[in-house]
Amino acid sequence: MTRTDEAAGAVVAVNEVRLAGRVSQDPERRELPSGDEVWTFRLVVARPEAKRRGRTSVDALECSAWSGRTRRAVRSWRAGDLVEVDGAVRRRFYRTGAGAASVVEVEVERARVIRRAASA
Repeated sequence: MTRTDEAAGAVVAVNEVRLAGRVSQDPERRELPSGDEVWTFRLVVARPEAKRRGRTSVDALECSAWSGRTRRAVRSWRAGDLVEVDGAVRRRFYRTGAGAASVVEVEVERARVIRRAASA
């Protein structure tokens, strides 16, 4: 999807993501060497019937919550919760013992629970 700036007649880049799916395992809190805190989780999103290729019927997407508001929302989630997130795709670089590495993830800007998982 692209947008056009009507006044300038230029195409404007867009990086917007909206996902609804199931949290695959409890979100995890991580403290980075910088002292920043991030909550990460994997969201399993079903593909529409028409978009399925072969036996792949879902996508598992890595997500991260950086802002205070989204961290507070995400930390109460549990595996199996059905949630909705809005954000942007980001590629984050970091160092490991083996050298530089990167991850592509959805940086969550807004998050909400649609339905809690059934209690075990």
